[in-house]
Amino acid sequence: MRILFIAPSRIGDAVLSTGLIDHLLRRHQAARITVVAGPISADVFTRMPNLARLVVIEKHRYDLHWLRLWAMAAGQRWDLVVDIRGSGLAWFLRARRRAIMRIGPGPKIAQLGRILGLEPPPLPVVWTGPEDRARAAGLLPPGPPIIALGPTANWAGKIWPPDRFASLFHRLTTGPLGPARAAILAGPGAEEQKLAAPLRASLPDAIDLSGRLSLPEAAACLARAALFVGNDSGLMHIAAAAGTPTIGLFGPTPADEYAPAGRVAAAVRSPTGRMEDLTVEAAADAARALLRLPSAA
Repeated sequence: MRILFIAPSRIGDAVLSTGLIDHLLRRHQAARITVVAGPISADVFTRMPNLARLVVIEKHRYDLHWLRLWAMAAGQRWDLVVDIRGSGLAWFLRARRRAIMRIGPGPKIAQLGRILGLEPPPLPVVWTGPEDRARAAGLLPPGPPIIALGPTANWAGKIWPPDRFASLFHRLTTGPLGPARAAILAGPGAEEQKLAAPLRASLPDAIDLSGRLSLPEAAACLARAALFVGNDSGLMHIAAAAGTPTIGLFGPTPADEYAPAGRVAAAVRSPTGRMEDLTVEAAADAARALLRLPSAA
């Protein structure tokens, strides 16, 4: 079975879509899947089982990238084309079946599930290789539990103040969670490093993983953490998909749509929509509830 999967261009959306691929792989174990992704999200799929080809498309003027993708895919007869971007390209390819994203109400994961008529929708997954897990074991060796912190996001309005992250870490580690180490994660690039710098300064003993990991390596590291707390970001979705207890911090973005989707995950919302109005107490209470720890009182 030949499947073409046109994935979202953003990391978080791409991670949420992995549940659909996991469902297809479980149902069609011999399927060969070609994934089309943007340069930012492509790394989500590099360790995917049954990957026939990973096609990375750069955006071009006048939507010429879609023409180039059509030229690549038009010579093949596909058993299924899944178009998460809702581009309409699927209608111009030879395919036995087409499943195209339609924007609708409800959580993003439910919107994705409706593409294939799946209710409840499948949870996202992460794919890692032995090399990723070996690197994670070296960076986060056995010892005190790890609290992973994700202090960055793709725009300033989504970022919780760095001093709140540090206060939350101290509050959790001096309470019933016991002694723990912090690990700070951020993406590559100067801007991500700049955003992570204040938290690194506040927690000088933290394990600094910012800018050092591929997405599969980040997933392998997060799978070793006892808890992840972070802003609404791709890392938050990776943590939840890895099965790590995950607290997502939300201000102006809709938590009802983009809350972390995982076996043990929760969203904490600012009462005003401003991240500075989300309190340490609210995040700490959510973490204790998620981990089923006694209340601070």
